[in-house]
Amino acid sequence: MIIKANGEPKFIPLYEALSSAVRWKIMSLLADQEMNMKDIANRLELSPSIVTMHIRKLEQAGLVGSHRVRLGGGTHKMCFLKQKSVEIELPTAGRTAKIREQSISVGHYTAFEVHPTCGLGTREKEIGVWDDPRYFLDPERVQAAILWLGWGYVEYKMPNYLLADQTAEAVEISMEIASEAPGLRDYWPSDIEFIFNGVSLGTWTSPADFGRAARGKYTPEWWHRNVNQYGLLKTIRIDESGTFIDDERMSEVTLADLKLGEPFWTLRFAVDEHAVNVGGLTLYGSGFGNHDQDIIVRAYLKDDTKM
Repeated sequence: MIIKANGEPKFIPLYEALSSAVRWKIMSLLADQEMNMKDIANRLELSPSIVTMHIRKLEQAGLVGSHRVRLGGGTHKMCFLKQKSVEIELPTAGRTAKIREQSISVGHYTAFEVHPTCGLGTREKEIGVWDDPRYFLDPERVQAAILWLGWGYVEYKMPNYLLADQTAEAVEISMEIASEAPGLRDYWPSDIEFIFNGVSLGTWTSPADFGRAARGKYTPEWWHRNVNQYGLLKTIRIDESGTFIDDERMSEVTLADLKLGEPFWTLRFAVDEHAVNVGGLTLYGSGFGNHDQDIIVRAYLKDDTKM
């Protein structure tokens, strides 16, 4: 496979991963064969903890993958090289990306109403007690990298960084999201509504609470195997012609409806208790799930807009 990269912020982890001689040595080893962490450490004469750190960066960049196998009575994390090459497109005249991007941790919500099943956790531990909404106000909640609720909503407030003379031609919202079932369910539909600045963008029906077949790619090893593992990466785009989710029309809401001139923007994820499919929602942030990203909000500026 080939990674085609450019100057977008999402490729920064890739460039950081390539900036280490040790990580290049690891990729050279994995180009020949799959190896577990211990063998890599022995070959490079490094400590397992150092190798773990380098592998994590390579995984975050999409250069290395891993899976678990049973060998000699134990479970081993086998690593392999996922890509054959990287193509980097450098800036050219007239093609400078005009994007305002914000990355929002799933724990940085500013309003909520949650009903069990519900809970949240950081990359290192659970926060409080599951199914107790009081912990959604725990001071540690800003560190949360995963949260879930049976019905209700979480809302995020962000600054509007557009200047007075800047005009957006599109807004994109990207997140890893799924249903929330007691345990894991391959079929657990949930009608999840997306609301921006008080305007309903539309509803998407999540098909499942994923994880029965495999753990989340980035989900920490300490995380419980029988609950939320990963979701689907969904991208909502609002432009002058309507609102689309993964390029499929979701509603007739356009940019003109979004009140983009407000000093602050709000984004709400909600499951109504009276929806046809009340299957909850799970939000996965960086360090959980299959996509290792937080909630991303991008405003694409018109070509004639000054930066």
